[in-house]
Amino acid sequence: MANGLDGVRRLVEVMRRLRAPGGCPWDREQTIQTLKPCLLEETYELLDAMDTGDTALHVEELGDVLLQVVFQCAIGEEEGRFTFDEVAAALTDKLVRRHPHVFGEVTAGTSGEVLRNWEAIKQGEKAETRSALDGVPAALPALLKAQRVQAKASRVGFDWKESSGALEKVHEELGELSEAVAGGDAARITDETGDVLFAIVNYCRFIHVDAESALAGATQKFATRFREVERLARERGMEMRNCTLAELDALWDEAKVNVQCPSGMLDEE
Repeated sequence: MANGLDGVRRLVEVMRRLRAPGGCPWDREQTIQTLKPCLLEETYELLDAMDTGDTALHVEELGDVLLQVVFQCAIGEEEGRFTFDEVAAALTDKLVRRHPHVFGEVTAGTSGEVLRNWEAIKQGEKAETRSALDGVPAALPALLKAQRVQAKASRVGFDWKESSGALEKVHEELGELSEAVAGGDAARITDETGDVLFAIVNYCRFIHVDAESALAGATQKFATRFREVERLARERGMEMRNCTLAELDALWDEAKVNVQCPSGMLDEE
């Protein structure tokens, strides 16, 4: 393994060489804007790698995300806007400033206190009055965005005191959705559906479940079992679209037994 900051320094120098005259034509053509889809793709690839348990792949994908940071810093340096060192220094200063319970005299005994202090410090850093919800990326997936918005509101005290309140809200919104469906108003049905999803995400936050990951896992579990249903149907010469609901249910129950859930344990649901 590389010692100290040798790996970082070498990476920065290699990136400068790639961008320099006589370097790589593709790298030299890139701008901050053209790198946006690259950053997004690399981030999703890193998220996939984090789920595999493959250390070598995890390291590789972390490197690809780091490349995007160094790439943008190289462009920023060429344009006289910022350097990698400035980005790292700004981040370090922010970490120290927002952790007064570690680097200062403030006491924070729980992660909740840490987050409330973080939000207060963050608000104090801005000269103008800002919303507590500022900083949530507009392009986040909907479930993740909802959970981040809810968490930020919670940090300034806008929240249920207990998880029971959040769960009651789920039931309330489900009732309103049922009424909307009975009424047949498409716009209201869409609105109430969104409220139900938002309330479920909020309850997930209370019980310490990441809604985005939970739904991704449920979707993958369904897809795996559905493919097994398809395999069983083909094996038995059954055309799924011509099967009765009872026959499909029987195949599904068999698939649940045959296919392990993502945790590696047989799911008894």
